[in-house]
Amino acid sequence: MAICFLSPSKPVTFSPSLQNKRPPPLLRCNFALPTIATTEPEPVYTSVRSFAPATVANLGPGFDFLGCAVDGLGDFVAVRIDPSVHPGEISISDITGTHASKKLSKNPLWNCATIAAIAAMKMLNIRSVGLSLTLEKGLPLGSGLGSSAASAAAAVVAVNEIFGGKLQVKDLVRAGLESEAKVSGYHADNIAPAIMGGFVLIRNYNPLELMSLNFPEEKEIFFVLVSPDFEAPTKKMRAALPAEVGIPHHVWNCSQAGALVASVLQGDLVGLGKALSNDKIVEPKRAPLIPGMEEVKKAAISAGAFGCTISGAGPTAVAVIDDEERGKEIGEKMVEAFLKEGNLKAVAMVKRLDRVGARLVGSVPT
Repeated sequence: MAICFLSPSKPVTFSPSLQNKRPPPLLRCNFALPTIATTEPEPVYTSVRSFAPATVANLGPGFDFLGCAVDGLGDFVAVRIDPSVHPGEISISDITGTHASKKLSKNPLWNCATIAAIAAMKMLNIRSVGLSLTLEKGLPLGSGLGSSAASAAAAVVAVNEIFGGKLQVKDLVRAGLESEAKVSGYHADNIAPAIMGGFVLIRNYNPLELMSLNFPEEKEIFFVLVSPDFEAPTKKMRAALPAEVGIPHHVWNCSQAGALVASVLQGDLVGLGKALSNDKIVEPKRAPLIPGMEEVKKAAISAGAFGCTISGAGPTAVAVIDDEERGKEIGEKMVEAFLKEGNLKAVAMVKRLDRVGARLVGSVPT
């Protein structure tokens, strides 16, 4: 368990009871992460602003090991050197954005952005300056679009860049995983693509091994994202998963996951869509928990989508297509299906693949 300190003599553990108490304004954590910087780096900026994209995880049979980043949708984080903050500590100065942002805690121990930021500070051995962070949410909570990962990814990139970019990609992902572990479990299929962009396969955790799957530059892929007015908490959706998997379903999903990866590398959207639509382990357990989802999938494919599945833990449905205008038409049909079959209002978006990942979008030099 990670121990956090208000002062060296007053340890505070990650206890659920903290949620119901007024949080202390400043907290410093001692995560079990390696210190990457042997000497504390000097800040090269007084403030920075970063962006991290939304992500689609699982992609059907790629449960917990495959995800991709989505362009034009995500979270912003601003970090600045703050003399009013105790050296080595971080505070949250403001949270803005979607209406759901009002639900987020300003206690650094209970906010995805600052948990990740603290981990990055620990790895960089930051002890002589304090930071303040502002989070601008562009993603709704519990949408299945990697909302927590986007906050964490933007935060670790901001902290890293303000001190000269000393951390490598794997370090950034590991710092982000500290945040994800507190929210939905220790899996990187959202945080890795949020940081790295494109499609990312998580091969191993100990040691961490990440594989970028390069979707051909000359190919276009569009994601039709349809989000219903329905909350699907990750923990609840994970609780629905089967404890055991039979050999036939294991073999089937392995073959579909292999086909999915091959299709990404080849830029074969028809094959990609077919593979992501054919999960026999996770989606069959989760789809019934999202009103209308099964009919939404049918509507997407009938309208011309190459494939459709649940994005992450849901409730967002994701379909793939190679044309933006056709994607808009498919989205309309999916919205209609959510209303007709699930009695849920939904919003559709058509987005490209984000090939860049989390990045700096503004800075002020020291």
